[in-house]
Amino acid sequence: MTQTALLKVMSDAARKAARGLNRDFGELAELQVAKKAPADFVSAADLKAEQTLFEQLSKARPGYSFHGEERGLIEGTDKTHTWIVDPLDGTTNFLHAIPHFAINIALQRDGAVVAAVTFNPVTNDLFWAEKGKGAYVNDKRMRVAARTRMDEAVLATGIPFLGHGQHARFLKELHQVSQRVAGVRRFGAAALDLAWVAAGRYDGYWERDLSAWDLAAGLLLVTEAGGKITDADGGDDVLASGSVCAANSEIHPQLLQLLRAAK
Repeated sequence: MTQTALLKVMSDAARKAARGLNRDFGELAELQVAKKAPADFVSAADLKAEQTLFEQLSKARPGYSFHGEERGLIEGTDKTHTWIVDPLDGTTNFLHAIPHFAINIALQRDGAVVAAVTFNPVTNDLFWAEKGKGAYVNDKRMRVAARTRMDEAVLATGIPFLGHGQHARFLKELHQVSQRVAGVRRFGAAALDLAWVAAGRYDGYWERDLSAWDLAAGLLLVTEAGGKITDADGGDDVLASGSVCAANSEIHPQLLQLLRAAK
């Protein structure tokens, strides 16, 4: 499948930002070995990656608004289009030299996500989609998994970290879900969790207390791969809610029912 001009702009921007992240990731691994505190180093890597994305996307589409994790919302002259960008999703993984993180880019047009790119610089996996044109990983079409039984399903989630989210609620949900499925995984990068649902690697995924830049690209990837995605309470506005429940059309209602039972 040949990418459109829009997807090529997004993919090229992600790959350019990835070059810097890969260099920094290699240095970070050495810092970890030396037992030095690398938090400031990671913040600098994050900022450099977002600056690269901002420059590349602004050059290709002048006037589009830009909503990034690091710099917030920068309004452009074109009020109908907004880039939603996370330059480094999975920061804690990056911080600990764990090779599971991603660059996330989505384009929102009149409030709807119409194009998405999620790129893992280490594995070189590029997940991409455009509204109405399907979802792909590299040059291969993606479809959500076909399993229908919860006892055969492997799901993903995220665990609230220190000072963030509701641990008690999460533990109730995990208790409801884990005793009914084949397995639950926690890999620490929401963007890749959603991309992996779209690719059929996970059968489903739920998490709360996320931001729009964590979710926007994955929202389109999952729907274009034939999946069902709502917030974790079954609502339609995933980006506003900051929560997500994603799966195929058979697993989704079963997962949602378990999450509701955890209240």
